Amino acid sequence: MARRGTASAAALLAGSLLLASCGGPDGGAADAETLRLWHYEAPNSAMGAAWTAAIEEFETRHPGVKVEFEEKSFEQIQKTAPMVLNSSDAPDLMEYNKGNATAGLLSRQGLLTDLSDEVTKRGWDKLLSPGVRTTSRYDTNGVMGSGKWYGVPNYAEYTMVYFNKDLFAKHRLAEPKTFDDLVAAMDTFVKHKITPLANSGAEYVAQQYVYQLALSRADRSWVDSYELYRGKTDFHDTAWTYAADTFADWVKKGYIGKSSTGAKSEEAGVSFLQGKAPILFSGSWWYGRFQDEATFDWGTTLWPGADLSPGSGGNLWVVPKSARNKELAYDFIDITLSKKIQNLLGNKGGIPVAADPAAITDPKSQELIAHFTTLSGRDGLAFYPDWPVPGFYDVLVSETQKLINGSGKPDGYLDALQEAYDKGVPKT
Repeated sequence: MARRGTASAAALLAGSLLLASCGGPDGGAADAETLRLWHYEAPNSAMGAAWTAAIEEFETRHPGVKVEFEEKSFEQIQKTAPMVLNSSDAPDLMEYNKGNATAGLLSRQGLLTDLSDEVTKRGWDKLLSPGVRTTSRYDTNGVMGSGKWYGVPNYAEYTMVYFNKDLFAKHRLAEPKTFDDLVAAMDTFVKHKITPLANSGAEYVAQQYVYQLALSRADRSWVDSYELYRGKTDFHDTAWTYAADTFADWVKKGYIGKSSTGAKSEEAGVSFLQGKAPILFSGSWWYGRFQDEATFDWGTTLWPGADLSPGSGGNLWVVPKSARNKELAYDFIDITLSKKIQNLLGNKGGIPVAADPAAITDPKSQELIAHFTTLSGRDGLAFYPDWPVPGFYDVLVSETQKLINGSGKPDGYLDALQEAYDKGVPKT
């Protein structure tokens, strides 16, 4: 879970190439009988639906070869990938989180296959905009943005405010087009004994609230310093201090429930889906699922009052160094970048990188892509808070939990982040 580029969704959707057809029985890989695939997308998410279709397409193009799919959770792969990829149990292809602390770390450890030659041969580099490409390439220190290709995304993503239009209308609230609108809505919900923000303290949701608050006081150079080490990162600067203070204040005001300290991201999404929490700030990866499952009218908006928000190219297809059927893995990646699968992804609530723009006909999907166009067009994709250094995700989780349950204070929170960050930054 880079966009640095100013490529718009229109640019992402346009300029698609006809991809080389996947190798069939005569392509040198047909003697393999199984492609072992791991990913962690829900079956009714845009990516899950697209990749299910890709599996069917793959098996049609490769008679006698079966895809052995194992569903993993984000947390499972996040925590066990280095160990698994260093063993004989590694899959042939897996979805993995992008960024210095994840794909960058594995590339540095020699656990991922260098895909550079395959990317050029199959034309994948021509399909991906500069912004989306950033998280695919890593240098010898595992820092994203340059070097060899270790992963390939087939979608883009960003974060947004999801809001329950029915609940907003019931309480006669304006849709949150400004930050003041958002705060006024949260105050009203609290008065009616409704906790407004869906939250997950045990996983990524809480830390992304904090990061978005910081981004509302930041600029591009701040992001580049933090994520790409192009300057000094001070966690007691104006942006981070505002973020920590405001998040702690929101807990005190009841915008965020203290009971969410141990909640998982799934619980946050479900609380929104069940109409319990009227607002969720999270990623486009929920979009297709909400389209499929929500029984109320809902809408989205970019975080009001901020030019920057977390976002990037999507998670990466990576091929473990120890994969036994690499050619089959490359063929599967190729299929996920085909127009057929890209168009499906786009109409299911995803942000495709190589679709036919005229093929995206679903109104909700068009809205999703329009917001992405706005955000990426202003160079607003700001990566994610846990990316800069290995192990930072766990630090952010544990320290943000302390802000939620009251066992920690903003100043101590920022001290802890500074210490962990400084220890992890590569020494040059």
